[in-house]
Amino acid sequence: MLDTTHSNLSSAIGLAQSLTESDLRRVERQHPDGLTSSEILQVYSGVGVPLSEATLRKYVQLGLLPRSVRIGKKGKHQGSQGIYPVSVVRQIWQIKQMMANDYTIEQIQREVLFMRSDLELLERTLGGIFHKLEGTLKGQRSDVLARLVTRKANDAKALSSELITRLEAIERQLMTKEVASLSAG
Repeated sequence: MLDTTHSNLSSAIGLAQSLTESDLRRVERQHPDGLTSSEILQVYSGVGVPLSEATLRKYVQLGLLPRSVRIGKKGKHQGSQGIYPVSVVRQIWQIKQMMANDYTIEQIQREVLFMRSDLELLERTLGGIFHKLEGTLKGQRSDVLARLVTRKANDAKALSSELITRLEAIERQLMTKEVASLSAG
């Protein structure tokens, strides 16, 4: 059992040294509109952390990660590609760290990342509402009314963004607490 604990500790230390917070922030800055699955795999292969397309799909199917959104490629008849939100890179990293600390996929789903899929759905739903609202406001005939409603819509959009940010922070704190308690034990 000591060998297993030592092996898991070595694995956790190896993970901690291979992808830093500054690496994560750099990826988030470089890809604010999201990444394709191949770009996600490149991020991880670039730092020597194994991640396969099958594992990525499994995490999505289990609800640990959001589904990609199909985005059309520029040009006629170019098709579309799946784009994941850039937050997926950080989420995968959290899952990898937890698994290095002996969490099972079921524990991660149940105890720590239980909010993730609901947060992603909330964010997409709010984004859709604000997109429709912006379209409606563009067609308004009364400039006074449009300015008033636009101001209120912008206030609501800022509040929704703050809500999502706060809920994500709560989720991260729960996850960090769980990972810290496992590492200490």
